[in-house]
Amino acid sequence: MNTSFKKLSFMILFNLSLSLMLMIGIQNSSQKTKVNFLNNETVALPISFIIGVNFIAGSLFGNFLILKK
Repeated sequence: MNTSFKKLSFMILFNLSLSLMLMIGIQNSSQKTKVNFLNNETVALPISFIIGVNFIAGSLFGNFLILKK
């Protein structure tokens, strides 16, 4: 198998498992907040969800930069 395909499949599997654990982990979080982005305001989301999604997005972006080299 091609090494870039292996890296891509591992990256997708790893980040999907992180997002699954994130969804399971935030089931009982009661502290919610809104995010202000420019002039818009989001719906009330758990803080752990916001941080977790940012971490997963950064992981995906970083891995795509490595694959591009």
